[in-house]
Amino acid sequence: MNLESPKVKVKKSSQEVFDFLSKVENFETIMPSNIDKFEADENSFLFALKGMPEIKLQMKETEAPKKIVLGSASEKFPFNLTADIEDNADNSSNVQLLFDGEFNPMVAMMVKKPLQKFIDTLIGNIGQQ
Repeated sequence: MNLESPKVKVKKSSQEVFDFLSKVENFETIMPSNIDKFEADENSFLFALKGMPEIKLQMKETEAPKKIVLGSASEKFPFNLTADIEDNADNSSNVQLLFDGEFNPMVAMMVKKPLQKFIDTLIGNIGQQ
């Protein structure tokens, strides 16, 4: 299952956005308002939204200053969340989140809408940074 957020323009350079998203603890500031739990260590973070199970993401790949890939730490629900960052000439950048998960069709049908809403909220909050 593949999901995409809209691209948002951020009034920061691609390097500044990359540096912000490279620090996993910064994800707490862009989480939806219904976050119930957030814990971060050096390369991963665990979060839970109200009424949802805990999800742990870990840093899988970085390509400064244009790409960050976070992956699920659970083998039950394997997925990646990629931040694509494009530099603009006016010291701003465009950012888009891409979700790529391997779910059976029944699970995919149940989680598609909440996941889309989640990544749309994340990208909206990145745009406000």
